[in-house]
Amino acid sequence: MAYTKISYELKGDIAIISFNDPSTLNACGVDTAQEMLHAFEVAADEARCTILTGAGRGFCSGANLGPGQLGVQLSHEGSKPDAGRALTTHYNPLMQAIREHPHPVISAVNGPAAGVGCSLALAGDIVLCAESAYFLQAFRRIGLVPDGGSTWLLARTIGRVRAMEMALFGDKVPAEKALEWGMVNRIVADDALMSTAMEMAEKLATGPTVALSLARDLIWKACESDFDEAIYDERIAQRTAGRTDDFKEGVSAFLQKRPAEFKGK
Repeated sequence: MAYTKISYELKGDIAIISFNDPSTLNACGVDTAQEMLHAFEVAADEARCTILTGAGRGFCSGANLGPGQLGVQLSHEGSKPDAGRALTTHYNPLMQAIREHPHPVISAVNGPAAGVGCSLALAGDIVLCAESAYFLQAFRRIGLVPDGGSTWLLARTIGRVRAMEMALFGDKVPAEKALEWGMVNRIVADDALMSTAMEMAEKLATGPTVALSLARDLIWKACESDFDEAIYDERIAQRTAGRTDDFKEGVSAFLQKRPAEFKGK
């Protein structure tokens, strides 16, 4: 598929999906979300690790506020406007696709990650942040509420009080504060962002794919479940992982004191 708002590149077993709409600082309109969803579907089949980033000066400046982009014109003429309609049709399916992705996702955040761009950045399993990056819940500025799963993600990532501060004041959270608050895993120099992301992705893409997939799913579920559910899910996932060729290879390599050569099976 030819994309107009994003770019997709496959490097070995690593898929790189980039917002690529410099005229809007990589705003994520419904058209962009549709392309992004398709790209994640393709990556699910082709890759063993996916990097999500933004081309140029920013990661994603938030939803595109142009005509028809927020769902205001997706209703029948004369109907009351529904700024949440596009969430049902485009943004929520994208967030769910990232949540349910079959292998690790690295967010490589450069420049602003605002509005739904903040949500998409935080949806990564690993959140790598350039020094110039910042996060912003900008919804209050236009009279809307945080969406794209950001209330859930922020409350569980940085706690209720800090999530409230971001949502109610709408101030920028620069990279250093994001690291202090536990929003991101690591900060690197701007010019080292993609090389670091690729280094991380190579480690994940050459790992035991099934086990890593199950691990990420368990941790996501642990944010949603109680302890009894978590240990049950671990038990079932361990059975699945223990039936893979990568498990056999991992044990053999450990006993033979050599590096494991995982094939993703």
